[in-house]
Amino acid sequence: MSLLNIFAFSLAMFLLAITPGPGVFATISRALSSGFLNASFVLIGIVIGDIIFLLLAIFGLSAIASILGDFFILVKYLGGIYLLFLGYKILTSKEQETNLKGIYELSWKKNFLTGLIITLSNPKVILFYLGFLPTFINLQTLTAIDIFIISTVVTIVLGGVMLAYAYSASSAKNLFKSKSSKRKMNIAAGSVMISAGAVLIIKA
Repeated sequence: MSLLNIFAFSLAMFLLAITPGPGVFATISRALSSGFLNASFVLIGIVIGDIIFLLLAIFGLSAIASILGDFFILVKYLGGIYLLFLGYKILTSKEQETNLKGIYELSWKKNFLTGLIITLSNPKVILFYLGFLPTFINLQTLTAIDIFIISTVVTIVLGGVMLAYAYSASSAKNLFKSKSSKRKMNIAAGSVMISAGAVLIIKA
């Protein structure tokens, strides 16, 4: 795998990562409602989901992914409904539950699962790895080192972009300390999460 291929893949990965979508919306929403640490577990789930699709593409399992098309559709709708539920919980949470250590916050496992489900049910990600990726990288000739390099690129580029989104949203959250501001932040975070769920369900 040449340096040109690595650069091209890194650029494509960066463009995929910065494009607003369910993953970005969910990361921002979690950072706004619960802070950077909770959002970081969401983005870990997102990165792991991307790695799964990358390995599916590399090891020639696109056919299996096609056979499981109905399953991915089911996961997409379940993921969308789950995001709608999380958005509703944020919107209806009481003031004492908005503190960073409040009882509202999800466990790291649930935050991780949120990110994973979002990626596994995102048509854009599926299309990128199982459709677009093979057009500029010869997946049949990749060595173990190549696979490691590509996986590292996905982790660094995607993780870095999502961390930037999470940090920015978390910093914005810390600017608002009053009860009214926290309530407005919850409304914004809940609305973003609900929007992400709606996009996931509606998008073909």
